[in-house]
Amino acid sequence: MRKQKFDLVVIGGGPAGYAAAMRAIDFGKSVCLIEKSKIGGAGVYHGALSSKTMWELSQRVRNVNESIVSLGRRKFEVSWDEMTKTLEEAVFERKFQYSCHLKLLKTQRSDLFRYVRGFGKLISNHDVNVKNADGEDEIVTGDYIIVATGSRPRKLPGMDVNEKEIMTSDGIDQMSDFPKSLVIVGAGVIGCEYATIFSNFGKTKVYLIDRADQILPFEDDDISTMVSQNLEKNGVVIHHKAQLVRMEIKNGEVEYEITCPDGDNEIIRVEKALLSVGRIPNIENIGMSELGIEKGPKDRHIGDDDTQTNISNIYAVGDASGRIALVNMGEIEARHAVEKMFGNKVERLSYDNISTIMFLQPEVASVGLNEKQCIQKNIPIKVVKLDYSVMARAIAMRKTQGFFKIIVTNDEDMKILGMRAVGEHASSAIQAVALLIKQDRGIEELAELVHPHPSIVEGVQECVRMLLNKSIFKSSVFEDKLACYSLVNGVKTSLQRL
Repeated sequence: MRKQKFDLVVIGGGPAGYAAAMRAIDFGKSVCLIEKSKIGGAGVYHGALSSKTMWELSQRVRNVNESIVSLGRRKFEVSWDEMTKTLEEAVFERKFQYSCHLKLLKTQRSDLFRYVRGFGKLISNHDVNVKNADGEDEIVTGDYIIVATGSRPRKLPGMDVNEKEIMTSDGIDQMSDFPKSLVIVGAGVIGCEYATIFSNFGKTKVYLIDRADQILPFEDDDISTMVSQNLEKNGVVIHHKAQLVRMEIKNGEVEYEITCPDGDNEIIRVEKALLSVGRIPNIENIGMSELGIEKGPKDRHIGDDDTQTNISNIYAVGDASGRIALVNMGEIEARHAVEKMFGNKVERLSYDNISTIMFLQPEVASVGLNEKQCIQKNIPIKVVKLDYSVMARAIAMRKTQGFFKIIVTNDEDMKILGMRAVGEHASSAIQAVALLIKQDRGIEELAELVHPHPSIVEGVQECVRMLLNKSIFKSSVFEDKLACYSLVNGVKTSLQRL
């Protein structure tokens, strides 16, 4: 049996695995990248790229209709075929980039890089058996191994998930038309994103099952409330505090039963159901137990210490590590692991300064801590909040729903702990704040920057000026648009001054 030696063997060619392989090449190390199915993984197929392409198109439809319907014109619609065409174009473009990059890389750096299509399984702490589509085996060996095997949608026990009537995100592109009605199980980020998407297109009656008091329960109430109200305004029925009793396929439709907060049960029939209840790492049958690689809490993922497993030369990154299931974090973990191997990096990876975006209506971007987390950790803070309706760019766009919220330490330094941006261009507004959080710095620099005008990021500057008591609009005057207060031991005190 053929056996080839590498500095690094990577199992899994999704965003994390691919990033690991490319970072190792930067160090001049030989790499074998193993992928059983499709390069790019869920980052391209059935995941981030697909859902965000759908969201972008649905937002355009919504924006057009907000403009023309009020003028008495007929509602604009997009067919499923038109939506699918856009989706396929986006996926093909990204897939083509990966394919070209791989082909050229194999030609230009054949001394360093090899791509193997097949299922990789650990057979020792240095050896990986690869079984290709024809059932043939080969062994590749590496000084180091990275497990980046990704994840798959979680299913609920006892439920017939056939990806037709009852689907996960993997089944969405198998539909032939917009469903007339759809129930989404799970009111976290992904569930709310799909509720936003399908309600934006205006062809589907959407139901959302939320076990908690409010959707997005990890976020502050003002964010959850705004998103919830917008979904309901768009026709989404949210079952708050509801428990799913059963869900089954009947005569080609889906019947589900929930227990309502008042104790009564409700039975509803819809055309389709979408499960959005998390993802499960793909770590079965890859040789972990045979090698004695330890799992993390509740055996749901690979246990790791700063990406390193209990076997010192084997690392786990991305969804397999079970930490934060985001493409950007998977790539960062992968790069960090390689830098530990070949760059002698000793600084541990921090998960405290992660920028995220939720593709909702409106979009929500975040970095660092929110109010709820600060209260839970008993951190004294100052909070400033600025409504979009006082931002010139938002007024020009006619998109005045939303707000910026910045949280700083309750002292003279006023070091930034976190920010939430809700509204148009939200994701573009948090990066300067994210940098200052990483540098453990205060707000003075933001107050003195010269921002382009008109721009949404000017709102960030006005926020910090309020904290410094030198804002243009005074929070004590525009009490319904601006807020500036402290939170100490759960007690809220206004900092409004003239």
